[in-house]
Amino acid sequence: MATTTYALIPGAGGDSAWYWQLVVPELRRRGHEALAVELPVDDDAAGLEEYADAVAAVVGDHEHLVLVAQSMGGFTAPLACERLGDRVQLLVLVNAMIPAPGETAGEWWANTGQPEARRTLDLAEGRPPDADFDPLVTFFHDLPGPLVEAALAREPRQSDTPFGVPFPLSAWPDVPTRVVAGRDDRLFPPEFQRRVARERLGVEADVLPGGHLVALSNPAGLAELLVGYRTP
Repeated sequence: MATTTYALIPGAGGDSAWYWQLVVPELRRRGHEALAVELPVDDDAAGLEEYADAVAAVVGDHEHLVLVAQSMGGFTAPLACERLGDRVQLLVLVNAMIPAPGETAGEWWANTGQPEARRTLDLAEGRPPDADFDPLVTFFHDLPGPLVEAALAREPRQSDTPFGVPFPLSAWPDVPTRVVAGRDDRLFPPEFQRRVARERLGVEADVLPGGHLVALSNPAGLAELLVGYRTP
């Protein structure tokens, strides 16, 4: 099998090179190429089309592509598939938003029932369901202290622009798609992710130990799963 190139797309506010820092060497150790895509997240003139352009620019002329999208990267990756054509052999959504045609990222939350799903999980696990958002509780709960400190020190500003842009595709790209749900994700609970994947893509999600930032909490497990998707 030819070497696979994994294009790793971050979510909102993601410092991609840093967020994927532990997955990149895991993929390379398994004999593949890995490219961490930086998105223009702090540029108020950049929307989903510009995000997809950024993916295409990083990929360049690489072949045998797997696009891996984290969180809000689920709005970017399908557009990048359109640009990269049949070079994309697989699309993997990791704790990702799955858009419907014409839906904005701002509308996605209520449309999918995410607030209710998160509240239900908080109640079940004994957390105050209506507490103010705390990234230490929602995002970083399963990360070691040094990684938490590094993450908090480098979080870039996220422009609101892409949240108001309707998803422009009328249908999902004709690319095999897999969905990965973090077993310990408190933002997008795994049962919620599995339901949305079934309803919107007809796909059964694979559940992997780790929270919303599973590329940091379980990089070896995620890399093994990604490579396994490409193993005949």
